[in-house]
Amino acid sequence: MEEKRRNRRNLVQNVLITLLALSAVVLFTRTQLYSLDLSGGETAAPGPSQSSSPAAELSAPVRVAVTGDYGRYGSVTLTTGDSGFADPLGRRLLEALGSARDYAPCVPADFLRALEGPSLYYDFLEPLPLSVLAGVLGGGEEVSPREDLSARRLLIAPQGSGTALYLWDGGENCFRASTAVSADSLEQVIGRYELGDASFAMEAAADSPALALDPCSLLPGELPQLPAFTLGTPLAGGTEWLLSALGFNPRSGTRHTESNGTELIMDGDRSLRIRPDNSVRYQSGDDPSLSVKAAGELPTAREAALGAGALLEGLVSPVLGEARLWLQSVRRSGEVTQLRFGYQAGGVPIFFQDGGSAAEITLTGTAVTALTLRLRQYGLSEEPSLLLPLSQALAVASPGKELSVGYVERNGECRAFWLSE
Repeated sequence: MEEKRRNRRNLVQNVLITLLALSAVVLFTRTQLYSLDLSGGETAAPGPSQSSSPAAELSAPVRVAVTGDYGRYGSVTLTTGDSGFADPLGRRLLEALGSARDYAPCVPADFLRALEGPSLYYDFLEPLPLSVLAGVLGGGEEVSPREDLSARRLLIAPQGSGTALYLWDGGENCFRASTAVSADSLEQVIGRYELGDASFAMEAAADSPALALDPCSLLPGELPQLPAFTLGTPLAGGTEWLLSALGFNPRSGTRHTESNGTELIMDGDRSLRIRPDNSVRYQSGDDPSLSVKAAGELPTAREAALGAGALLEGLVSPVLGEARLWLQSVRRSGEVTQLRFGYQAGGVPIFFQDGGSAAEITLTGTAVTALTLRLRQYGLSEEPSLLLPLSQALAVASPGKELSVGYVERNGECRAFWLSE
């Protein structure tokens, strides 16, 4: 009788242990994959080195794939400021952008077919005007692609005895143009990479959950080893440096603290609000004290992007730490240009849980009329970020979404996760 009780007790204990283990796996999975609404991976250093050039200040995260006949190199942890990207990948893309002529509409299916063969693939995460992309890549004014075209994903692929440049904004707009990049030059670049087993979701087997994802989800052959970051207090040392950077008198007597803890500083028509959550809002009123440089009264998209990026870099560089700014969008309506920026670390974008941006700037002509900024301070954590194995991330990813790697701020720290966007 006692033996039966013992066996029954052991059976109950084993069932409870199994259920607890399964619950832990589910909880771990949920905390390792975020499904973000953002509408409103090889080993890499935390970020590129500092540079004083405007193009370097706008270095952007870029996912790349180099496809040959017998394999594919893929990286989700590069920026345009990395020397490993600039030559040869960045140089070839600049050559293609500068020489492409007679863009003709095509369909995304054409882009995807070309992506399956030998090619160089670039994903800048957000659609940007071609002229701005050229500036981000370090091209001078002599590289002047069409400003009326934007692209998020670009592809250099063989076309006859030469090559074609494909542009895709990630939606319905897709174009193709012949370039001066030779087929031999393309083969030489491909030959410089060790082609592994990186893949795109569209290439998955029929029974794989990857096939249900966005077809351009880039799945690295090996998981990137990414650090985690601590979140510091960027204004712990005071706000005088910020006021000076924005042209305010740090000793101004026209400043007071509102009931919600926001500090309000006035200077004529200009106002600056510094909130307790380290977010900043600047409005110029009728005083255009802040501006960007431009050859004319209305800046080009490239001038607006480089100028706004340099201004923001001056504001965040004293406190930002291990992250960098990157340009997410440029939109123009008449004389008004609106620019949106994010933060990235080592080529991996940093997301806020509310889907907002790190900074937004509004230009009227060349004058900065409004600016919002989330000041942050990222320091290296002693613990790395731990990503789910790819097979587990695929099993819980949302169908139709893109699976990617990104940093998310949470509970006073910033860690890398699989994201379903």
